[in-house]
Amino acid sequence: MSTTAATPPGASASPSGRAAYAAIRNPAVDMSESTVRPGFDPASWDMVGSLNLSLQLPTGQVLIELADAGRDDIVVCTADLGRPTQVINFGRRFPHRYFNFGIAERNMIGAAAGLATTGFTPFISNYSFFLALMGAENIRNDLAYTNLRVRMVGTHSGIAMGFYGTSHHCCEDIGLLRAIANLVVMAPCDANAIRAALPAMLDHDGPVYFRCGRGREAPVYDAPPAWRLGGSTMLRDGRHATLFAIGTLVKAGLDAHEILAREGISLRVVDLYSIKPIDRSAILAAAKEHGVLFTGEEHNVVSGLGSAVAEVLAEAGAGARLVRIGLDDQYSILGPPTHLYRHYGLDGEGVAAKVKAALGKAG
Repeated sequence: MSTTAATPPGASASPSGRAAYAAIRNPAVDMSESTVRPGFDPASWDMVGSLNLSLQLPTGQVLIELADAGRDDIVVCTADLGRPTQVINFGRRFPHRYFNFGIAERNMIGAAAGLATTGFTPFISNYSFFLALMGAENIRNDLAYTNLRVRMVGTHSGIAMGFYGTSHHCCEDIGLLRAIANLVVMAPCDANAIRAALPAMLDHDGPVYFRCGRGREAPVYDAPPAWRLGGSTMLRDGRHATLFAIGTLVKAGLDAHEILAREGISLRVVDLYSIKPIDRSAILAAAKEHGVLFTGEEHNVVSGLGSAVAEVLAEAGAGARLVRIGLDDQYSILGPPTHLYRHYGLDGEGVAAKVKAALGKAG
């Protein structure tokens, strides 16, 4: 487990209107494609402009940099989602290496497998619910069984799509994909984590699934962190308990650390980004040191990160108690993501409350 400093900045007010969006200057967004034209109401919204807010999803830019550095084997596949998953900029730069399959996700996975057999390194960039849930059979049979070097970036995971509804939520992908042999499962929590993860796993001999957010997550890392297969990063140390978190729960854990510190509770926060394989040594060390461990994930607590940690504890005969924080085996109600995080206790206040309750220090 590596250790690095992290400075989670406070959230800034969200801009509104075309001019405010454009001023952010997300390099993946071409504002000439916006449907909001001069003369429109300044508060007008469209997807192109709003994507300027999604600064934590730099997949396309990272792949452009790798291609510019000489990786002519990189190709990108998407299923009509190049713009919201922010790889369309790769397609503009390398149109002959960018394949849009329309709404044919399973065909896209099979085609990526074919490209991998001819020496290319395909990166699939798609919404996680269409990629992992709809495409599970093809991931298993076409990519994992054949152990092909295909990288999948599943975005908008968990309940990040909010009011789009259950069909667009993805709270089962970790459980499903953990059970597929040969498949590596990782969860970069912000832009710098993605910048670390994609190059680090570029030459891994087998398929990799990166579980990512929608790009509007609060930053966690000030720079790309160390990234390795089976690794983790301790962001805050603590004396009383350890939280192993992924995705949006990493920042929630950091916020909880600050809240609890004001009440004399010291919480260790670990970004357990490598879900499969998992950092057994970090888990068992925490179990030996602390009587209570927590896991945090924007996923069903059944079969997710918490289950993976529980397996490690059970197999080793470790005696620590485990409290799993996530969706409690239910489908999410609909609403804006930030409201849903608060409702389900997946923000800093919610995590802090669950830690206090488990430690017997609830007010």
